[in-house]
Amino acid sequence: MTGLATLRLALAAGHEVTVLVRDPARLPADHKGVKVVVGDVLATDDVRKAVKGQDGVIVILGTRNDLSPTTMMSEGTRNIIEAMKAHGVRKIVGCMSTFLLWDEAKIPPRLLDVTKDHQRMYDVLKNSGLDYVAVFPPHIDDALPLTENYAVAVGERGGRVISKHDLGHFFLRCLTTSEYDRKFVCVSGTYQSQ
Repeated sequence: MTGLATLRLALAAGHEVTVLVRDPARLPADHKGVKVVVGDVLATDDVRKAVKGQDGVIVILGTRNDLSPTTMMSEGTRNIIEAMKAHGVRKIVGCMSTFLLWDEAKIPPRLLDVTKDHQRMYDVLKNSGLDYVAVFPPHIDDALPLTENYAVAVGERGGRVISKHDLGHFFLRCLTTSEYDRKFVCVSGTYQSQ
């Protein structure tokens, strides 16, 4: 639930936030001040409504537990980029997977189809002409805390785990710096419970 962790951090930091969600019931009760666009990332009109008036976009798309072949993440990212260009928005931060840096033969077979769509998503970002940051997190742990103390590896593999909170913190950091623009980064933390 990286998206919800990022949402809470964005609100706590005073950001004005718009979210595109299929099911608004999944939003926490304390999401006051959030502009909610109910829709689908594969529906261009829904995406345009969500992107209009934004300064930047964080893309956290997933298939939940459905690991079957998909193009949802790459097609959704393509729709987001088209909407950004239409509305003059330049900054996009996309969450993919560190498996993009692995030898395909070593990727767990059940994750291969999703990883292939992450690769297509990354290709869409790289070819967008926008100020993108491609974030390749390792294992995202729901139970680990926000530390705001994590390692960022630019253009190479990083550590083995990141808390969903620290990952969300990094996404927000990327919106306010050009340091990682047009690069892929791996972000990981060291936690006491490891």
